[in-house]
Amino acid sequence: MAADTLKGTTGASGAPGLRRILLDNGALSALIVLVVAMSVLSGDFLTADNLLNIGVQAAVTAILAFGVTFVIVSAGIDLSVGSVAALSATVLAWSATSEGVPVPIAVLLAVVTGIACGLVNGFLVSYGKLPPFIATLAMLSVGRGLSLVISQGSPIAFPESVSHLGDNLGGWLPVPVLVMVVMGLITAVILGRTYIGRAMYAIGGNEEAARLSGLRVKRQKLVIYALSGLFAAAAGIVLASRLSSAQPQAAQGYELDAIAAVVIGGASLAGGTGKASGTLIGALILAVLRNGLNLLSVSAFWQQVVIGVVIALAVLLDTVRRKAGATPVAAGTGGSGDRRKQALTYVLAAVVAAAVVGATSFLHSGSSAAKSEKIGLSLSTLNNPFFVQIRAGAQDEAKKLGVDLSVTDAQNDASQQANQLQNFTSEGLGTIIVNPVDSDAVTPAAKAVNKADIPLVAVDRAVNGADTAALVASDNVSGGKLAAKALAEKLGGKGEIVILQGQAGTSASRERGAGFAEGLKAYPGIKVLAKQPADWDRTKGLDVMTNLLQANPDVDGVFAENDEMALGAIKALGSKAGKSVQVIGFDGTADGLKAVEGGTLYASVAQQPAELGRIAVRNAVRAAEGGKVKKSVMVPVKVVTAENVAEFGG
Repeated sequence: MAADTLKGTTGASGAPGLRRILLDNGALSALIVLVVAMSVLSGDFLTADNLLNIGVQAAVTAILAFGVTFVIVSAGIDLSVGSVAALSATVLAWSATSEGVPVPIAVLLAVVTGIACGLVNGFLVSYGKLPPFIATLAMLSVGRGLSLVISQGSPIAFPESVSHLGDNLGGWLPVPVLVMVVMGLITAVILGRTYIGRAMYAIGGNEEAARLSGLRVKRQKLVIYALSGLFAAAAGIVLASRLSSAQPQAAQGYELDAIAAVVIGGASLAGGTGKASGTLIGALILAVLRNGLNLLSVSAFWQQVVIGVVIALAVLLDTVRRKAGATPVAAGTGGSGDRRKQALTYVLAAVVAAAVVGATSFLHSGSSAAKSEKIGLSLSTLNNPFFVQIRAGAQDEAKKLGVDLSVTDAQNDASQQANQLQNFTSEGLGTIIVNPVDSDAVTPAAKAVNKADIPLVAVDRAVNGADTAALVASDNVSGGKLAAKALAEKLGGKGEIVILQGQAGTSASRERGAGFAEGLKAYPGIKVLAKQPADWDRTKGLDVMTNLLQANPDVDGVFAENDEMALGAIKALGSKAGKSVQVIGFDGTADGLKAVEGGTLYASVAQQPAELGRIAVRNAVRAAEGGKVKKSVMVPVKVVTAENVAEFGG
């Protein structure tokens, strides 16, 4: 689509030149149109800093997608690359820090881990006769599980020498972009200039014909999936270096972005076509979309819709192109005339891009609004009522004070949050408010905000290792202690309980769990029978609690690290909830308080999330205006039971 060199079949020669160029270079055309549109809609888009941001934000997806390109060209699929990336980074960080392995050897171990995972995938597909979808889906689960086992669910600090991969060369050129370019060139050479590259196209075009022509298809597939694992390891190392820590939950869902980039770039899921330059353009399209939609303050939910539509249009364009008579040619097989034609296309694209730069610079000259009146708020997730209430409180206060508030949703992805903070920084906002996915992983992006002299306000969770104008939060550790005291006293100081934990590795889960454990020390008669994560989710809370009840039917109490999981546990307990089994949650959400009022939930440690949002915006405005702001603003937490729920304001 984007970079495939195409030969017209009979009847196609009469197509107009412009139409032919658009059909033969669909993704490149789409990228140019996107850049033009975003440049017109946002004066902050076409700046040097923001364009570099786009490069950085595309890097991890592009590197993963280069590896996936090998697999898709050979008519396979690899769903495991995101998990393999997280596992490789975790192995590097764990071996270099916890085990004292020299950093070069730790890097080698990470690379070997990625290759080993790829070889297992290739073996299952080639010799185990498993469909690629099933084999790599299994590795997705195994890789993520091993990452959590090695890290014990907590982020591991990355070696400083490797973390420089997330820095800039010369103070302006991002290293991730350089790595992306190098990996792209390697991909192009492998596909276009090597025996294994030609074998990929042959296998993808017709596997049986390739086998009959003498190709050792099974061995070639081992190499193909090993290459995918190698590129996943490289992507994991780059991602962890950006966050200065290996996150066991990192790169979740990135395999879908990688596949989307390859498909948008012109590869066919049926195999036999695909090119490195097309994959790069596909990754850039996704990055430009997310970056531009963030700058335009488009909801993260709508962003998913837009990206889905773009993927569908990419496949539709490929179908139209084929019906119009364009036949893709495998990389490296085009003649010199084809290469000259392709080079001319890229020159034309460069000329168009230069024209856009000039036009939009003129269009937006002198039109910069008062950015001091605009505030950015990056929330860890909006798939949780607690954070929805923070947003509601923040929006109410912003409206009251007459300031423009732009809200983004990191979807519990520390890398996506880093991208959002980069985008806010390039806009030059008056203040930025961040509710970190993880207090350590947000540090590099927060330091960039500091460097830009933009006040940074943290809400609900602290930012470690960077300067914040204010921290507006409840004390999670103190709240955990209060929960332990309330549950233990309700049980009369004796009983057996289970704990539902939040998403492994998140700072809120660690802090609430630590506070609860500390509070229980005063009650030796309370025994913890089991602890299991339910990822802050009500449905998972229901499932996990149901499973725990099978092994512990006589449990007396449950502590859930948020109200959503507590409500799931109540469903699992049925008539036992609030009677023979006491459940306590955390957050004080509207649904949680209703359950307290109804008697099924004994108590919730309420944090008043709407108040957190209001106070955060208030302090952000003060900081933007240069006013005096307290470094730490603690919003009181309290245990809400049926006795005081009526007087609680939320």
